[in-house]
Amino acid sequence: MTYLDDILKSRRDTRHFTTDEVPDEVIEKALQAGHWAPSVGLTDATRYYLIKSGEVKKAIKDLFLDYNKKAESLTDNPEQKEHYKSLKLEAIEEAPIGLIIAYDRSVLNQFTIGTVGSNEAVKFSSVCAAQNIWLSLTEQGYGMGWVSILNYHQFKKILDLPENIEPLGYFCVGKPATNYNNQPMLQQLHWKQKSEAPICSEITNVTESYISDLKLKSETKVQHRNDFSKLLQEKIDSKTKPIGSLGTLETLAFQMATVFESLSPKIINPNIVVFAADHGIANHGVSAYPQDVTRQMVGNFLEGGAAINVFCKQNNIELSIVDAGVNYDFPTNANLINAKIAKGTQSFLHAPAMSDTELQLCFEKGKSIVDDIAKSGSNCIGFGEMGIGNTSTASVLMSLLTGFSIEDCVGKGTGVEDEKLLQKQEFLKSAIANYSGQAELKEQLAYFGGFEIIQMASGMLTAYENKMLILVDGFICSVAFLIASKINPEIIKNAVFCHCSAEKAHQKLLQYLNAKPILNLDLRLGEGTGCAIAFPILKSAEAFLNDMASFESAGVSRK
Repeated sequence: MTYLDDILKSRRDTRHFTTDEVPDEVIEKALQAGHWAPSVGLTDATRYYLIKSGEVKKAIKDLFLDYNKKAESLTDNPEQKEHYKSLKLEAIEEAPIGLIIAYDRSVLNQFTIGTVGSNEAVKFSSVCAAQNIWLSLTEQGYGMGWVSILNYHQFKKILDLPENIEPLGYFCVGKPATNYNNQPMLQQLHWKQKSEAPICSEITNVTESYISDLKLKSETKVQHRNDFSKLLQEKIDSKTKPIGSLGTLETLAFQMATVFESLSPKIINPNIVVFAADHGIANHGVSAYPQDVTRQMVGNFLEGGAAINVFCKQNNIELSIVDAGVNYDFPTNANLINAKIAKGTQSFLHAPAMSDTELQLCFEKGKSIVDDIAKSGSNCIGFGEMGIGNTSTASVLMSLLTGFSIEDCVGKGTGVEDEKLLQKQEFLKSAIANYSGQAELKEQLAYFGGFEIIQMASGMLTAYENKMLILVDGFICSVAFLIASKINPEIIKNAVFCHCSAEKAHQKLLQYLNAKPILNLDLRLGEGTGCAIAFPILKSAEAFLNDMASFESAGVSRK
């Protein structure tokens, strides 16, 4: 066994440290080793922060302990839970030095070779740097432990790290107090055994991957339903009320019955689908929140803690979460629909957000998701979204597809301040000016679109084909509907616009679509919350049409 093999085999995640100080030259040598690590596109994006302050270490340890309680609850096995509590999973205060290894995602503001497939390639480079540091410390007789059980948003906040700096975690550095018989600690403590050999399989065949051409025009059969409409209107007018006195409820009842092709329409298995994805444009600071919030919020959806979870539960609505392109790998057993196209789009400042193939995949994925929901018996589907930076994407698409100025289409999104709003407008104006492509829908969608927005547009078109009632949420979802309506204008017959959001652009877009929203509650949350909140009103429309007495049945004289 060579000397390098010895170092590789003895590199362990150190959790127990002696009180020995770490000489400056040891850290300097280790950081230099990290600097020698491969860097995608020569971005040189890895950043380091040293921590020796006891006060700072304590703040990080408190943050760890708070999040560690959450980790303990992730297993339902009582024995495993107790075993987990007994493990010493951190040495934040005991280790002489704390090290933060991070990457600067602002390097993505410029075109970077090697990041087209995934923005996370920059992160992977920093992981290579972390490994080099680990090996260097091991060779010098020292060790390092990786603490990742942290709320990263709070972690950055308490350390006042810049918004564009994304830490891999907190690393403890010092002299190892034990080598665990040259085994990983978790293996020595019988938590889990490491496999004896690497898992490697040879791939010998290519699997055909067929992607159908995107059809931008849907064929619709225009049916003359004058007799049905006349009977339906007579049923509505015969209820024990003055004609038109239930206002919007009468309009909704007429629409619902027409979509379902029944004089006694009933909503069956309602489902709200939240599509989540990341946007390369978020790397330019167009949002008040860091991009990782997309991933965090999807986790919140899956754990039942978000507003949409609460409102769906309140109204007995099925909730489906779709990973359309989040910049994160969720566990394979997560209760979500995997429709990931890529880990976020590219920034459309200088290059297309997605390729033609990715655009076509979005349409296929959106169609497949809604087809499956329709097959489950659902005839009512609501659309929601989550994606930091997606108001910028939606604003540009709205401007291109309606002809409105970008100023009329840009809002505060997640809450950017007035000065930043002006910067956002100028930034998006520059992005549109940089576009030299054709004024064709397909090209515009590929250049500026978001994965979740296009999948929603496709899903709405599919819902129309399946004769489903389509519930449209706020600004982002209305832009998805705008796209769908450009492909098939008939879709407006099935659409219910649930609310008018606080985004001024949404109000203008609704006017453009000649859409009358049900609610106006100054909502600007997204997630499909407007659909869930408006749903009881739809049920009221259903109830009056089906259950309210007519003049004849009640023996009440008409006017």
